[in-house]
Amino acid sequence: MYNQNFVGGLLEAAKNEILGIMPNASVPLYRVPGAYEIPVCCEYIIQYTKADVIIALGVIMRGETAHADLVARTVTDSLQNIACRRLVPIINEVLLLDDEQQAYERCMGQEINRGAEAARAALNMAELWQKLHTAYPEKIDREAEAAKIRAT
Repeated sequence: MYNQNFVGGLLEAAKNEILGIMPNASVPLYRVPGAYEIPVCCEYIIQYTKADVIIALGVIMRGETAHADLVARTVTDSLQNIACRRLVPIINEVLLLDDEQQAYERCMGQEINRGAEAARAALNMAELWQKLHTAYPEKIDREAEAAKIRAT
């Protein structure tokens, strides 16, 4: 896994935040070898589980070429397309950073940690989705939507 130390910092902060707010929450973890593989994993999770929300965590470090920017854009666009098409919130904290100092500040810090922020956003979206399901149960039916997508 690329940038394992920094991704580990995001992950720990996210898990601690979720379990601090909801001690009985189920927080399954799926690891992929790099950021580029995150969208297909998210698509699989949505298709074969009943995930309320997904948090995508990753760190992409810029190098001397534009490759990191291309990967980051592709991942971001893919995650947003999946979330909108499948109606499952995906919290995107796949970070594109210039250097290790930026990574440390955002992934390992206590003051600013994008993993903790992602966890709070995920919990807020799960709560919002529950309200939407209650308010519009006939409009939001993931099982029917998933069957419709598989049929196309």
